[in-house]
Amino acid sequence: MSDNLKAAPAATVAGAASPSNSRAPSTLAPSRASVDKELRDEKLPPTSGSGSADEDEAEVDTEDRESENVNVAAIRAAADADDVGNANANALSKVETSKSHTEGGLAVAKTVTREDGSEYPTGARLSLIMLALCLAVFLMALDNSIIATAIPKITDQFHSLNDVGWYGSAYLLTTAALQLLFGKFYTYFSIKWIFLGAIFVFEVGSLICGVAQNSVTLIIGRAVAGLGSSGIFSGALIILAYSVTLDKRPMYSGMIGSMYGIASVAGPLLGGVFTDKVTWRWCFLINLPIGAITLVVIGVFFTDPDRKNGQPTAARVSTADAAAAADARANRTLWEKIRPFDPIGSAIFMPAIICLLLALQWGGTTYAWKSGRIIALFVVFGVLILAFLVVQYRQQDDATVPPRIIKKRSVWAAGWYSFATGAAFLASIYYLPIWFQAVRGASAVSSGLMNLPMLISLVLMSIVAGGVVTVVGYYTPFMLAGTVLMPIGYGLITTFAPGISTGKWIGYQIIAGAGVGLGMQQPLMAVQTVLDLKDVPTGTSVIVFLQTLGGALFVSICQNIFTNKLQANVLRLVPGLDPATVLAAGATGIQKVIDPAQLPGVKLAYSEALTQTFVVSTALAAMTVIGSAVIEWKSVKGKAIEVGMA
Repeated sequence: MSDNLKAAPAATVAGAASPSNSRAPSTLAPSRASVDKELRDEKLPPTSGSGSADEDEAEVDTEDRESENVNVAAIRAAADADDVGNANANALSKVETSKSHTEGGLAVAKTVTREDGSEYPTGARLSLIMLALCLAVFLMALDNSIIATAIPKITDQFHSLNDVGWYGSAYLLTTAALQLLFGKFYTYFSIKWIFLGAIFVFEVGSLICGVAQNSVTLIIGRAVAGLGSSGIFSGALIILAYSVTLDKRPMYSGMIGSMYGIASVAGPLLGGVFTDKVTWRWCFLINLPIGAITLVVIGVFFTDPDRKNGQPTAARVSTADAAAAADARANRTLWEKIRPFDPIGSAIFMPAIICLLLALQWGGTTYAWKSGRIIALFVVFGVLILAFLVVQYRQQDDATVPPRIIKKRSVWAAGWYSFATGAAFLASIYYLPIWFQAVRGASAVSSGLMNLPMLISLVLMSIVAGGVVTVVGYYTPFMLAGTVLMPIGYGLITTFAPGISTGKWIGYQIIAGAGVGLGMQQPLMAVQTVLDLKDVPTGTSVIVFLQTLGGALFVSICQNIFTNKLQANVLRLVPGLDPATVLAAGATGIQKVIDPAQLPGVKLAYSEALTQTFVVSTALAAMTVIGSAVIEWKSVKGKAIEVGMA
């Protein structure tokens, strides 16, 4: 390390020595800019490969280099304090260092620590944390799919057929509207307690749904559950970032991401069993005991990182500096305290998203697309989102989505990839069961089983991709592989017809699922690789939000395409049959309601309408090339030793 860098004040940094064991006499701390440059360019001094060097000198050299590594964070903290004239040190982490060398060679003894100096969890403790995170994400994903098979019984009991859309929309609206705000919460507050709070709110919402005595209460419960859900997936990934080193995260991230596929399979099956054998209320009450396990395990075994104001704590900062920083925080005005949460941006963004989702939910079904209400919702959304962008630009680092983060090539490329992949997958997984029910005559439970080829291949490829990225380091090849396989798989699915062979509908799903599994988790790895650890909560929330938003938008868009095409197809293929009769019967009811002579035409009408939604998934899958082709080629291996990297 250069003499300039090692001349930080003794009150702040002790024992930073040059490779030659000489110390510069300067007592002035270097500027932050020079520190940043030197830390980026700096390499550890070479070890002595021969046994001829003086043993005492070699021992001192070893100690010096250990001191250099340990104190990198403190050096940057001191530079920050001198540059800005206050003691708010913004030190980033020393995560992995080589600790010892021997005569004639190098013996590496890695001490893997977080930015607060504590060690990453290992062994049984890490296994329990991973189990809890997987259970939390499983519950959140299960809640999206389990209700589908319960809705008929719910509407029968509450006589609430007109409220069916709100059972899904209430959950979706609150989830999408608050996901970005949770990124701020995780940045500035305790990661552990924000995550536990999100689980608790989700549990309360599930309890309200489970004991609801009318449709309105059920809708309220769904909205409350959505509030908690908005912080669960991003929180799980942020806890993962503080539980394992970057080079190992892809494998664990793949395990967490695979919970979506498993829940998509288990949801309809469990929902059918609970509804038929016990009561639909257990579709929600099942969340309580499983959620309790997550609360206990994370509460006991996960140690919150020691952070101040969203920044990692310096390794060694003087007592005087720490006291000055505490005084500065205590003297802030109310506005200075709430400004980092971007209250203006949040107040604009949430109603903007609600307007957009309501317009897509109601358009073409409850109200005509050209009705004044739908047009007004789109106009309000447009005005609010423009205002939100202006606020984000003016707020800069205090913005909900700081421009410096979203401007990074890998972040916006990963965001687009996640948006398109989430939209393609969720749209297909929503309408494939309907195809099996209407065209193949499958029951709700059987249609879930017929989706297994896609979901199993997704889960397996997600885990395989995570493991391989952990070994080779690069995630971009798997995004490119997803870009190739997804359009092929979904394109083949558009050929589904009433007479398709079993081998084809199984094989086509396997190809599509493999593409999704290979690519879906990689955007999260990308943002964790290119962002500083302090920015990982925000970056993760952006990716999760875009994935959720993509699914929400295109499930609604595909619903309108399906409904309009089905009506047109019925008029064309089955003259004399009222399309309203087909719509009212539902996918599983056409076998009972429609005349057997007209049934083949109705099945064909269903098939052709549904394959149009698969065309949308194919187009979205192909558009992932924008993200996979543009994203930077970065490796997760070896990044941990670079100061400031996640």
